[in-house]
Amino acid sequence: MNGLDVYQNTAVTTQSKGRLVVMLYEGAIKFLKLGLREMDAKNFEAKGNYLSKAQDIIFELNAVLDMDAGGEISANLRKLYVYMNRRLNEANTQVDGDTVREVISLLEELNSSWKAIAK
Repeated sequence: MNGLDVYQNTAVTTQSKGRLVVMLYEGAIKFLKLGLREMDAKNFEAKGNYLSKAQDIIFELNAVLDMDAGGEISANLRKLYVYMNRRLNEANTQVDGDTVREVISLLEELNSSWKAIAK
C-alpha cells in the first residue's frame, strides 16, 4: 500500500457516520455529473460506467439503512433510493440527461440535509 492509499483509507475510516454519508452522496453526484458530460459527448460506454458507479453508491446507501432504528425516515429513504436507481436505469437505457439531473437534484437536497446534521 503506498502513501496515498494509506492516507485515503485513514481519511475514510476516521470519519463520523454522518460525514461518510455526505461523502457517499458527493461521490454519487460527481459520478452522475461525469455521466452527463459523457452523455453529451456521445461516449456511451463511459456514460454507462459513471451512472453504474453512482447506482452502486445509492444501492449501498440503501443496503446499510437501519430499518429498525430509523423507522419512517429509513422507510422513506429506502423508497427514494429505489426510485433513484430505477430512474437511473431508465436514464441509462434511454440516454436521458433530464432524468439524471432529476436524480442529481434529489441527491443534492439529501446531501445538504446531511451536511447540516453531520457537522
